[in-house]
Amino acid sequence: MTALNVSNLMKRYPAFVLDGVSFRVEEGRICGLVGANGAGKSTTLKGIMGLIRTEGSAEIFGIPSYEREAKAVVGYAGGGFRAYPQKRVGALANAVAPFYSAWNGEKFARYCDRFGLDPQKKTSELSEGMRVKLSLALALSHGARLLILDEPTSGLDPLSREEFCDTVLSLVREEGVAVLFSTHIVSDLTRIADDIVLLSNGRLLVEEPLRSLAEKYLAATAPDRAALSGAIGVKTVKEGYEGLVPRDRQMKGVALREPTLDEIIVHLEYERRNSGGAGAL
Repeated sequence: MTALNVSNLMKRYPAFVLDGVSFRVEEGRICGLVGANGAGKSTTLKGIMGLIRTEGSAEIFGIPSYEREAKAVVGYAGGGFRAYPQKRVGALANAVAPFYSAWNGEKFARYCDRFGLDPQKKTSELSEGMRVKLSLALALSHGARLLILDEPTSGLDPLSREEFCDTVLSLVREEGVAVLFSTHIVSDLTRIADDIVLLSNGRLLVEEPLRSLAEKYLAATAPDRAALSGAIGVKTVKEGYEGLVPRDRQMKGVALREPTLDEIIVHLEYERRNSGGAGAL
């Protein structure tokens, strides 16, 4: 079932336009939302959450995202919970509970136990990783079926990021929730994402399952730029020049290898900039 359906989302600012972005997030899948700074990730998430006025539409399980029924099944977590720094974890839950008819205090207590959250600690006393887990516990305790995670691993150390990714993956498997995960740390998505949505300069560049995107290309390296004629997003590297080529393409005098997801994203972005356009590739 489609958990989130974003259709032709548009927002105009004097210096930036989010231009007709459309994509879907399916139930039980993790979708990574990626792009360079200024690509439109935050604008997209704010539009989905109804924090800014946009054209187009966003539906959550078939319900317009601005409806109360839709908001009740969405959980949001950012890069660390900083609201109400002097409130204790347990008191914060009591303050949040009245806003959700489906709030489950026993479930919150179970998540606190699972995540190692002390109900007697003030939120200001929690580490960055524990604050993110607090956001997750609050979201999941009111029956959220769609998690929107905005840079949740930003500022976390590698071990905390690993633990967070393990937590999200287990929640999807056990709870069947859908996840839209915005991040600059692409290696996190490599571990857990099912699908990738890549934005570039306010437009959709890629919407594709991660596996099929990874199987599309090889990284091609050559000392001579001319040898990479027709390659995608050619750029200078230590060994000479590098670009992406379709996996089934035959090339002579070129070193071919498996690209990382970071490299695929970078080369697609370079291709968009070099061509002067921003359409899907």
